[in-house]
Amino acid sequence: MNSLRAKIRASWMRLIGFLHRRPAEEDFSAELEAHIAMHTDDGLRAGLSPAEARRQALIRLGGAEQVLQLHREQRLSLWIESIARDVRYGFRTLAKHPSVTAIAILSIGLGIGANATIFSMVNRFVLRPAPMGDPTTLLALHTTRQGDRCCNSFSLPLFQDLRDQAKSFSGIAAYYELVPASIGGSGEPERVWGQAVTTNFFDVTQLHMVLGRGFATGEEKAPAIVLSSGLWRRRFNSDPNITGRSVQLSGKTFTVVGVAPPAFHGADQILYTEFWVPLGEVAQLVPGLSDQGSRDFHIVDVLGRLRAGASRDQASAELKAITQRLAKEYPKTDKGTSIVFEQAGSLPSNIRGPVLLFFTALTVVVLLVLAIAGANVANLLFAQATVRQRDMAVRLALGATRSRLRRQLILESVLLGLGGGVLGVALSLLSTRALSALHLPAPVPIDVRIGEDWRVLLFAFGLSVLSGVLLGLGPAFAMSHSRLPDALKGEDAFIRPGRRVSLRSVLVVAQIAMSVILLCLTGLFLRSLKSASSIDIGFRSQGLLMLSVDPRVHGYNADQTAQFLELARQRIAALPGVDAAVGTDVALLSYGHRSDAFSAVGEPNNQTNQTNTDLYMVTPGYFALMGIPRIMGRDFGGESASGPRNAVVNRAFVDRLFPHKNPIGQLVSGGGVTYQIIGITGNVKSRSLGEDLRPVLFRSLQQSIAGDPSLMGYTLLLHISRNPAALQAAVRRQIHELDPTMAIYNEETMEDHVRTAYFLPRLAATLFGVFGGIGIILAAVGLYGVMSYTVSRRTREIGIRIAMGARPGTVERLILRQTLVLTVLAVALGWPAAWLLAKMASSFLYGIEPHDPVTFAVVPPFLIAIALAACWLPARRAASIDPMQALRTE
Repeated sequence: MNSLRAKIRASWMRLIGFLHRRPAEEDFSAELEAHIAMHTDDGLRAGLSPAEARRQALIRLGGAEQVLQLHREQRLSLWIESIARDVRYGFRTLAKHPSVTAIAILSIGLGIGANATIFSMVNRFVLRPAPMGDPTTLLALHTTRQGDRCCNSFSLPLFQDLRDQAKSFSGIAAYYELVPASIGGSGEPERVWGQAVTTNFFDVTQLHMVLGRGFATGEEKAPAIVLSSGLWRRRFNSDPNITGRSVQLSGKTFTVVGVAPPAFHGADQILYTEFWVPLGEVAQLVPGLSDQGSRDFHIVDVLGRLRAGASRDQASAELKAITQRLAKEYPKTDKGTSIVFEQAGSLPSNIRGPVLLFFTALTVVVLLVLAIAGANVANLLFAQATVRQRDMAVRLALGATRSRLRRQLILESVLLGLGGGVLGVALSLLSTRALSALHLPAPVPIDVRIGEDWRVLLFAFGLSVLSGVLLGLGPAFAMSHSRLPDALKGEDAFIRPGRRVSLRSVLVVAQIAMSVILLCLTGLFLRSLKSASSIDIGFRSQGLLMLSVDPRVHGYNADQTAQFLELARQRIAALPGVDAAVGTDVALLSYGHRSDAFSAVGEPNNQTNQTNTDLYMVTPGYFALMGIPRIMGRDFGGESASGPRNAVVNRAFVDRLFPHKNPIGQLVSGGGVTYQIIGITGNVKSRSLGEDLRPVLFRSLQQSIAGDPSLMGYTLLLHISRNPAALQAAVRRQIHELDPTMAIYNEETMEDHVRTAYFLPRLAATLFGVFGGIGIILAAVGLYGVMSYTVSRRTREIGIRIAMGARPGTVERLILRQTLVLTVLAVALGWPAAWLLAKMASSFLYGIEPHDPVTFAVVPPFLIAIALAACWLPARRAASIDPMQALRTE
């Protein structure tokens, strides 16, 4: 009874002390004040006045503030010395167990590396601001109309009205998003893309040039150019005297006035542009933009810099007032128009949703990988803590405090976390470089380079420390609260009498449950990739070589462009090994192609009788070369530029507009042009593999090149009986014999082009496959470790069983049954969670449903087989235990 009262009293006193403890500095201040008071009393007894007695006391002690400062410095020095001593001890402890330390660092490194890789992608496309001055006040403005989705460009008159009337902005600039051009310099002419901007563009974006300056007021129509740093280095060898020099851009002379910063490639962080010219020069580089003064002609994007002190709400209210005023002034064009804004450099609104959903799914996966790795390391730390409990008990018996032991164990865990973080960053650097090398299937330059910056490093450091602390808390508190007599005898601090479920078993169940989720998602994306590879694209890819030219940017008019393409086609077709050569504007399976709404002539022109249709220009022989089957009618041939417009359509087009008619000879209208259908082809994949079948209308290149020139240039397709890549040099030579200044670009085989179209399913399958593989390996290693530890702790029990007559097979089944129970329980918990999370992946799957029965049926038995295989060695070892040695085990 007295012992119980003493324990209760001690616990109560500890609680009171915890609730009412004061910081060490307050305690020292109180003690110092007591000494001052004591010496002051001595002075008063000596006959001094109270003020003089206190002054003498302070002099005697050296000054109150000076003593306090000395105490602070001593405390800080002792604390730093104590931490340094603990760190050195932690390193020595980890070095004593190199295998455990290596496994822990590798496990944490894989988890942190996966998370750092995905965070690098999120940072690059979502979090990182545009590389312009003060990005928080720089806004991208868009127009939107009632019933339309955001977001649309501005007409030049609307931009000018906004620039003149808006007072919430210190500056508003406009730019034409993509200007194709051919640039000279060292080497062959090169196809580059740039932008045409207003002269205040670099002032509004607050860019500081590497060399020279931006555009000056009054240079709206000056032949001036600003180069990107990459173009300056690549084409002009980083010439420090480049400013003031003349360069040839699409056959026209421009004077270099500046070089932009290395990180800047335009306001849109996805597009990769390499030069900027005044907006007044855009008509010289992009024919067809002469009607810039029309309010119906929406061609420019707009950036606005908020004025100091102006809020976004004020800007929004002002924009609303301006659009209402313009709607009354220009009801024909501006009625129903609104202006909205977002942070400049954000993802385009049309892809933001799918990209964020994809990143969310990846984040869930990598967090599962880290959790599996964490459970693995936690099991290792618990096992290590059990081995070290006698050492800890001795330290407690010699006077060490439990808090000091907890700090030591957590510090060792943090060191493991930091080691894993360093490895994770290294792995992330390798993976981001590999991801940056991927090529998107787009006819315009896309910047998908991913790099590490301070945000990624800070994220990895924070995740490393957090992982280390969380993983060390459990073993640290369990060890520091072990009973001293039991620990000195070597008894397991983590085993409690009567407890059937250990914490390590709970961690294993959690690992396997998370692995079920991970494997189900991985299986879905691997099945999706397999399904995507079997998609019928509607044309052949073997034996085809493609390359693009754009005579238009070299000053060719429509007739000259058509003549150049025909001459190039004929010369290339005459080369040995070339079976046929044709021309088109853009290759199939290229994103961002031209489309228009089409309807049958004579039918009511409403939305139910219209179909959005992709448009392609082709020359005769295109369908035979591409292997696209012609179902009815004929191919192109004999069309003249001024003759009636002919078209060949695919089956999907016919099913939409002529489901119960013979379409041959029918007239269809779209984009202000009427076509007569002369043939029907099979369906083809037009833009992407995952799209539903899209209506496609093929038109004669000869008839369309004048009225609808292609911004992307024109592509020559060659069918070659031998290796297509072997003829690239000969093909280039034929083109340069026609025009030595012609830039050749997008040079690749059709097989490479189609392979690029598998970008999204390949990326998803690769990422999920790698992360899923890492997760299952970590789970298997964790299960193996737990079972090995269980066998080692049950050596005496197993020895007694064998001595009592148990057969080796019975012992093996005992261990495997324990594994099977844990695995089945984990599968029962993880399978429903995987079923729910699979819905997130539906937008990125090709040809299979998110609740694919094959995947969800195969994963559980596969995981159970992996688990049993991981436990087979511990089970075999348990069955081979020598009873005599086991009975001598302490």
